[in-house]
Amino acid sequence: MAARTKSGNTGKQRPSYRCTECGWQTAKWLGRCPECQAWGTVEEYGAPAVRTTAPGRVTSSAVPIGEVDGRQATARGTGVPELDRVLGGGLVPGAVVLLAGEPGVGKSTLLLDVAAKAASDEHRTLYVTGEESASQVRLRADRIGAIDDHLFLAAETDLAAVLGHLDAVKPSLLVLDSVQTVASPEIDGAPGGMAQVREVAGALIRASKERGMSTLLVGHVTKDGAIAGPRLLEHLVDVVLQFEGDRHARLRLVRGVKNRYGTTDEVGCFELHDEGITGLADPSGLFLTRRAEPVPGTCLTVTLEGRRPLVAEVQALTVDSQIPSPRRTTSGLETSRVSMMLAVLEQRGRITALGKRDIYSATVGGVKLTEPAADLAVALALASAASDTPLPKNLVAIGEVGLAGEVRRVTGVQRRLAEAHRLGFTHALVPADPGKIPAGMKVIEVADMGDALRVLPRSRRREAPREEEDRR
Repeated sequence: MAARTKSGNTGKQRPSYRCTECGWQTAKWLGRCPECQAWGTVEEYGAPAVRTTAPGRVTSSAVPIGEVDGRQATARGTGVPELDRVLGGGLVPGAVVLLAGEPGVGKSTLLLDVAAKAASDEHRTLYVTGEESASQVRLRADRIGAIDDHLFLAAETDLAAVLGHLDAVKPSLLVLDSVQTVASPEIDGAPGGMAQVREVAGALIRASKERGMSTLLVGHVTKDGAIAGPRLLEHLVDVVLQFEGDRHARLRLVRGVKNRYGTTDEVGCFELHDEGITGLADPSGLFLTRRAEPVPGTCLTVTLEGRRPLVAEVQALTVDSQIPSPRRTTSGLETSRVSMMLAVLEQRGRITALGKRDIYSATVGGVKLTEPAADLAVALALASAASDTPLPKNLVAIGEVGLAGEVRRVTGVQRRLAEAHRLGFTHALVPADPGKIPAGMKVIEVADMGDALRVLPRSRRREAPREEEDRR
């Protein structure tokens, strides 16, 4: 027992108490000494000294904030307008940006294009690759046209070598692909480990701040889509960007997650093709299917990606099920939201033909609709597919649908309507009180699903089984 108590106190000094009369010692204070029976003689001694940091010499004097020169933090354009939109105008000198995304989504292609366009006589760019050889990166640069005399390329996985390249090239922009492949020999652990990522990121951040050099770091993601590595990495950098997109679709989205120099509600749209990656100033055309005549099971809506309105198309298909448990398949839509719309249509819309049928719902162009403003379009597409009745042409539906069947208001209705009107749509279903309506556009305000389902032409609508029973 004595040995255990002694080992438990190792490395941590605890205050002791001693009787001033007889010298008896104890680990806690007592009012009366058990040895000599004296009162008030037990006092503390041997308490550890409190360590404090002494004031040191300051590196720069503190000045009023109004006298600080803000021109040193002026953003410089990257040559890619869509990326500048997300960054808040461009790259700030000394800023460190972390770009994360799924493997094969196009991170290296985008940053190589940015590195070439940002290079100039006054601003050199250094591209360091730790995942590929220099010849492999050169082949990609030839394919996408990212060749510039002021773009320097190095293949390194050692942190000391990367810092040596900074001294030799003196770049204004550093691109590191990726931070998980570079390691420091001074730190134990394999590349990509928590200690190595922290050391590499810390060294590059210090170099960026000291040199006034912008830095773009590529980060890996886990199988759940979160940024790999310690959470400290996201706290240290100035900007965190998420590169999203389906590998089988052309659309790519760069979404700002953290930005110390701008807002985080901007989204950049890109199109990935054989010749590289290009920005899309007007990406709504990717999400629409232009037809001469409307088709049952399709409905258009306007979603907000950040502050940018995008017109997207929702499609639904219902067929007779051949198995006891009908299929429910979704693509680009949340399965839970589609299931809620099916329940609302059955209970509030009196449509029972959906319960025993296979239902397939999807979006066009690979866009993902997660905001509740697309609920009304999803519900109308399902109702149109169930009745085999097309919705009116040039119609968009905007609104959130509650479990009681009510259509709720959503944010940015005016911006959504303005975008739909710009693309030539003339009719819209919206919740009550939409605000200012674009000239020449007919807006129908709906309070619940009953009002919304009235847009389906009755002449071709199939009668639901429950309605047939009610007539009998």
